[in-house]
Amino acid sequence: MNRRIAILALTNLIAAPCIAWGESKTEKQGEVRKAAQKALNALYKAQPSARKAVESAAGYAAFSNFGMKILLAGSGTGEGIAVNNKTKAMTYMKMVEVQAGIGIGVKKFQLVWVFDDEKSLNDFIASGWTFGGQTTAAAKAGDKGSSYQGALAVGPGVWLYQITDKGLALELTAKGTKYYRDDDLN
Repeated sequence: MNRRIAILALTNLIAAPCIAWGESKTEKQGEVRKAAQKALNALYKAQPSARKAVESAAGYAAFSNFGMKILLAGSGTGEGIAVNNKTKAMTYMKMVEVQAGIGIGVKKFQLVWVFDDEKSLNDFIASGWTFGGQTTAAAKAGDKGSSYQGALAVGPGVWLYQITDKGLALELTAKGTKYYRDDDLN
C-alpha cells in the first residue's frame, strides 16, 4: 500500500508543473499572492502578535511550500513574495529543497520571513537564502524576543515563522534549501 501512495505522490509532483504551463503570468502571480496571503493569515491565527511584527518590520516574505520524501530521497518546492513595507515593492520568489535519509511522507507548510532592516530584506531578494546541513535557530535573541514571539532568529535582523497544519512550529530543520528570485514572474 505504501508503494502505491509513493507512486501516486510522485506522479502528482511530476504532473503539477504541466498543469501550471497553461496559466498566464498574471494568473500565476495572482495565485502566488493568494498563497502568500494564506500563509500570513495562518500565522496571524496561530500567533496574533505576529501581525504587528510583520507590519512594523522593514519587510517580509511569505511562502507556501510542499515537500515529499520517498525512501532515500526527498525534495520540496515553494513559492512566495517578498514585500518592502516602505515602498510596497513586491518580488516573486521560489524555494527548492533537497534532502537525504530514509522516510516516506508528504508535508505542506508555510513560512513567513520578517526583516528588521531594509538591507536584510534586499540581501534576501538579491541573493536568496541557503540552508545547508542542519540549521539551528534561536527562539529568542536579546530584547527582540518578545516582539517576535514564536519566531526563530535565523540571522542578524532576520526572523522566521514556520506554520504547519498543527500550528506554529518552534523548531526549524532545513537541509539543502535555497530561496531565490522567480525570474519568470518578476
